[in-house]
Amino acid sequence: MNAQLSEDKIAEIRSDFSFFDRDGNGQIDLTEFVELLTVLSPKTKASHVEEGFKLIDSNNDGYIDFEEFLDWWQECWWEY
Repeated sequence: MNAQLSEDKIAEIRSDFSFFDRDGNGQIDLTEFVELLTVLSPKTKASHVEEGFKLIDSNNDGYIDFEEFLDWWQECWWEY
């Protein structure tokens, strides 16, 4: 899906990703995802956070990498 985005937009989204990747390891863990949703959607319920994390983590490795984040950002981040 990211073929539809300009390089500038992808760079902007990568910057957002990096902001929430607090430890700089190139992945967002559940704790970092909670912080992200606290900013984007403060009223999100804890159960939705965990459920959403599992849905975004499409390879089930316990982390959200940039490609997973990019797909989510384009498709449905506002649903949280």
